[in-house]
Amino acid sequence: MLEMFELSPLAMALAIFLLRVCDMALDTLRVLFLVAGNRPVVWFLGFFQSAIWVVAITSVLGHLNNPLAWIGYAAGFATGNVVGMMIEDKLAIGYRHLRVISSRHGAEVAEAVRQAGYGATELAGHGRDGAVAVVNASVRRRDVNRVETLIRQADPEAFIAVEEIRPVHRGYFRS
Repeated sequence: MLEMFELSPLAMALAIFLLRVCDMALDTLRVLFLVAGNRPVVWFLGFFQSAIWVVAITSVLGHLNNPLAWIGYAAGFATGNVVGMMIEDKLAIGYRHLRVISSRHGAEVAEAVRQAGYGATELAGHGRDGAVAVVNASVRRRDVNRVETLIRQADPEAFIAVEEIRPVHRGYFRS
């Protein structure tokens, strides 16, 4: 595809690099939406990702005598993964479940989370050193840092675990 343009070996490598960055960034996003179950977006991203890949790989195979072409392909693959991760971080799609274990301030943690408009479930537990409170909260991914800050303010010693979740039905999510 790129063969129709007269490009220097360096320009060809740069074009392949950029195609591969786009391809891999789309691939990273496609996998994110695949896990989230968003079929239309997965189809759209997969279509364009594969079309870009065909152009990139055809260009590399048409220029095997140009080491810069396959270096551009490999560098584009690596860079595209990182770019895709950066885009995914900015989009912050999905939900996370926070599990907080507090030995002394469980009620304060739960109340701080609730006061900020999030749902929190407080449970009694028993840890290595005795009674603990376990506070569960499911929040939008973009809100995780805010909720973690609230938790740390209520109990700087709290243990916080964060897991990716896919809500199935109901629940309370801050709008």
